[in-house]
Formats: sequence, structure tokens, C-alpha cells
Amino acid sequence: MINIRKLESELWESADLLRQGSKLTSNEYCMPVLGIIFLRYAYSRFKAVEAEILKDRPVRAGRVLPVEPNDFKTKNALYLPEKARYDYLLNLPDDADLGKAVNEAMELIEEQSSQLIGVLPKTYTSFHNDLLRELLRIFNNKTLDEVGGDIIGRIYEYFLSKFAPAVASDDGVFFTPKSLVQMIVNVIEPKRGILLDPACGSGGMFVQTGDFVNASGTSANSAMTFYGQEKVEYNAKLCLMNMAVHGLNGKIKSGDEANTFYNDAHNLEGKCDYVMANPPFNVDKVKAESTLNAGRLPFGLPGVNDKKEVSNANYLWISYFYAYLNETGRAGFVMASSATDSGGKDREIRKQLLETGDVDVMISVGNNFFYTKSLPCTLWFFDRSKKDDIRDKVLFIDARNYFTVVDRTLNEWSRWQLKNLTAIVWLYRGETEKYINLLAEYKQEIQERLSTLLTMMENDLLLLERFADPLKALIKEIKSAVNKAHSLQDLYGLNDLLKKYVSTLNEQSKALLSYGDGLEKAEAKDFAKVIMDTVSTWAQFKKTVSAAFESTVAEIKECRTIIKEAKWLTDKFGDGVYQDVLGLCKQASLSDIEEKNYSLTPGAYVGVAPIKEDDENFAERMIEIHNELRSLQAEANDLMETISANFERLGL
Repeated sequence: MINIRKLESELWESADLLRQGSKLTSNEYCMPVLGIIFLRYAYSRFKAVEAEILKDRPVRAGRVLPVEPNDFKTKNALYLPEKARYDYLLNLPDDADLGKAVNEAMELIEEQSSQLIGVLPKTYTSFHNDLLRELLRIFNNKTLDEVGGDIIGRIYEYFLSKFAPAVASDDGVFFTPKSLVQMIVNVIEPKRGILLDPACGSGGMFVQTGDFVNASGTSANSAMTFYGQEKVEYNAKLCLMNMAVHGLNGKIKSGDEANTFYNDAHNLEGKCDYVMANPPFNVDKVKAESTLNAGRLPFGLPGVNDKKEVSNANYLWISYFYAYLNETGRAGFVMASSATDSGGKDREIRKQLLETGDVDVMISVGNNFFYTKSLPCTLWFFDRSKKDDIRDKVLFIDARNYFTVVDRTLNEWSRWQLKNLTAIVWLYRGETEKYINLLAEYKQEIQERLSTLLTMMENDLLLLERFADPLKALIKEIKSAVNKAHSLQDLYGLNDLLKKYVSTLNEQSKALLSYGDGLEKAEAKDFAKVIMDTVSTWAQFKKTVSAAFESTVAEIKECRTIIKEAKWLTDKFGDGVYQDVLGLCKQASLSDIEEKNYSLTPGAYVGVAPIKEDDENFAERMIEIHNELRSLQAEANDLMETISANFERLGL
């Protein structure tokens, strides 16, 4: 699993270098740093696409034809001229004018993408060569090759949270987590047509949609037209950078004309196939008359105060999202949880919305999904082409207790949790085939991982020497169970065997290493002869063994997680029949909703499931908490030492 937090701390180091080595303010140096990240990320994608192009490259006169800009265009990727490539900048001689070279790289990229003209930062000559070189070195990080989605947006918010918290929390504006964006895309299922995000921020909705459409075998740029509005010009630049690095073309408007409360900047009312957004929550002081004149309010204005202002704009946004849709359009958006059952004019708008039959799915999201906020939220979905048999129904999903803990302050939905939540929507829509295909995907994934694991386990035996016997019987049992498994359900029993393997491996590896530690150096080396052709000391052997066993345990943990998620799904829905699940999901009729005063809060419908204690998860979480506390204690000790040293220097 990619350690995003570690990556961010390394990026913080680069920002701190800028702070120390330049006279720029935080607002001034944030964009240059993001420019370097952009170059690095663009280069990573360039190399990946280049390798893909070269696989089937024609050969003329015994030579492979060189790649050209058009080759990248057909792959929806950004072509980088040689002098705009990260490795070129990284390897410039010490006496080169690096600031000038980076500026030139930005200009060359703008020549490749018309939507980037005037967007990329070109202020690098104000930095010393050694500072820029160090920045380039720090961002030459392999992790950036592995991270997908809205990486620029996430890192941008990280910088805001570090350097400008007042900006990060201003007007409820904050970055949309990748798993929430992916959930919206999964339910909306964009295929082709017009997509609008009227509060587009750094463009995460566009990036995930592009990935979704491209994965279906269709070119996102040919199938989709992306439109965005973003009031903050700085954010709009980030959006264009983010889209460009993912090979997407978009029409993004910013500044006053992009204030969605008062402008339909692209004239798209009633024309959109898809609308996706994470608007700022609970905005107040919106001018009622100007808003009314701007239109897109099919259900009228929300409540207006005595100052002729809309005091909470949540239902302005909700109305806009509906108004932008064409007769078959779908919308998915993030909204403050309070909006699902707010009263007054909000309730009246909600009632009218429900009477259209176009409210499709409501999903409650728990705390700590947002990067700088701990607030819960709700995902809303409209579908103007719902099937007749569910037209008078709404699917409620309460996912507040279904997530993966990243760390103490951040939760997310894993890849398989996203698939499971989406599968509930499929079954509600009667799309059983998609569910069956997911079960087949689970089975294939688990079998492939078990095949890899068995190879790793056999290698473990070689390293364990005389301590391998207790594991041999387990491996034989696991092989037998795999061979006998004909269905997905047959594989579930392997979870306990894998758990037992981890426990036994830990015991035997401790025995192995403690035995070797008790031998003389020469005896220890002889004892470790299995791999002594690659290591020269007992210490190196221990390190090699520990790394190998850690890899096995990590792979087992991932495999067991996938098995548990598959079981979670099939325990509830079997071979593919939707049913209400207490505490999770409920298909409610409009009469049910009317009885609850038109509330759209999932928890009001799904009920509360009995709590099942998961001893294993509890134990894992306790270890995580212990490690976090230990880390915090170490930080506190370091801080106290610094304070004490400062006092001593002051003679106190």
C-alpha cells in the first residue's frame, strides 16, 4: 500500500526548503512547487505511455520508429519535448541556468497543450540553482509513479493545511477525497456526452471520469466534453494542470464569471448528460435577487432572510445540479449531511425533487473522509432516466461504519469496498449481470493471489531450514483447499488457514533468528548457507529473512482482506438478489419517505444493525493506536529537548 502520508512529508520538506531559501510568501511559493510536482508527474505518465506505444511500434529499415506527439494524442496523454522531461532537467550540468531551463520546460509544455497557455508557473529564475536542484532531487520520487487520481489536488490541499489553514477552510471549500469521487463516478457511470462540474476545484471529478471512460476502451476525450466553473483562478489553474497531465481537454472558466450562484458560464442549463460536484457547504450571504435573475431554480429559491440573502446555499447547489441535466441525465454530488432533512423552504424543494421521481440513491459517509475536515457528508444521486419499476423508490445506503482506516485522522473506501457499495446500486437497478461479473472478479483475484502466495511460502521454507516443518503441513492444507475450491464461497475457508500461517511463520522465524543469534559467527554463517552466496554476514541474512517474511505476511493480509470483502457482499446478497439489509441499505418508496417528513437521511430508513465485535480488527487497530501514541511521545520528547536547549542558551 502506497504511503501517501510519507510522500506528503517529503513534499513538505521541499516546501520548507523554499521557505528557507527564498523571500517568497507561502501563497507565492506554493504554485512553483506544484509546478515541479506537475513536471514530475507528467514525466511519469509520459514514460508509461511511451512504453505502451513502443510495444507495437513499427520497424523501418531495422529501426523502431521514434515516438511523436500524435502518438500521445491518440492515447490521451501529454507529449513532453526532450527539454521538458524531468530527467533532462535533473541531469543538467552544475553550471547550467536551472531556473531558465525550468521556465523553458513550462513554455514547451504550454506549446503542446493550448489549454495550458498562461497557466504554468514560470518564476523559477528567482530561485538559486542549488535550491532548484534540491527540489528536483526531492521530487524524483518513485511513489509519484504509483499514485493515481487527483494527486495534484491532494498535495495542494496538504500545502494549504500546512501554510494557509485560513484559506483551506474558507467558505467550506476543500479537496474531494479520491474514494468519494470514485464512488460518484461508479454510480453515475459516465459513458459519453457533456459533463459539468460547476465547482470544479482541482479537477478530480474530470480525472476519475477520464479513467473510468478510458478503462471501458473508449477515448475519454472523444467520448466526453468536460466543462468546469471555478471561482478561484488559482484553483482553476490547478484544474487545467491536473487535466493536462492526464491527457484530458476541458473548458474551464474562472473568476467572477465562474461564480455559479450568479452565472451559467457555459450556458448548459438542461443540456448536461452528467453533473458531478463537491460544492462548498453551508455558504451564506448569497444575494437572492441576483441568484433569482441567474435562473436554474426549477423549485424556487431556498429561504431568504430580511437582508434579502439566501442564508444557506446548499439547496441552491442542489437545484442547479438538477437544472443542468437533460432529459436522461445523471447527477452525483457531495453535500453536507444536514441538508438531507433541513426544514423550511429546503423541505419544500426536497419534496418537489422527490415528486419528480428522479432522486435515485443517497449514501451516508462517516467522519474523517476529508483531508482537512472531520465532518460527515452525504452523496446524492439523481437519474432522470430511472427504470419504471424503481421510479417511485429511492435507495438509501448507510456507509458510515463501512470504511478502511488510513490513520488516526483519515478514512477511505478501499478498492473492494467501493466495488461492494456499487454492487448494491447495481442490484437495486436490476443489473444482476454486473454483480455476477464482480463475483467472478473476486474469485479470479483471490485465486491469483493464492497462487503467488504459495510460491512465496515455498521460498519461506528454504529460508527457515530446520524450523520449516510446522509450516509444511499448513502449506499442504492450503494447496488442497485451493485445488478443491470450485466456487467463490469455497475459498472463504482459507481465511482461517492463512491467519494460522501468519501466526506460525512469526513463531518459527523468531525461533530461527534467536537460534542463529546464539551461534558463533562462523557457525551462524554456515547455518544460513541457503542464501550465503548473496550475503556475507549473519546480520545481512537476518535482514533478508525478515524482509522476505514481511512480504509474505503483507500479501497474506491483502488476500485475507479481499476474501473478507467478498464474504461481506455474498453474505448479504448471495448470488445476486437485492434485499434490504438492516443497518446498511433500504429501498424506500415515496410514501415511506413522505411518512418521514421527506427526510433523505439514510439512517432514518436502514435502521441499526447489531454490533458484531471483530476481534482481529480490534487488535490491529490497537497496534496502530499504540504505534501512533509512541510516535507522538517521541515527537513530544524531541520538542521538550529543543525547548530545554533553547532555555539553556537563554541562560534560564
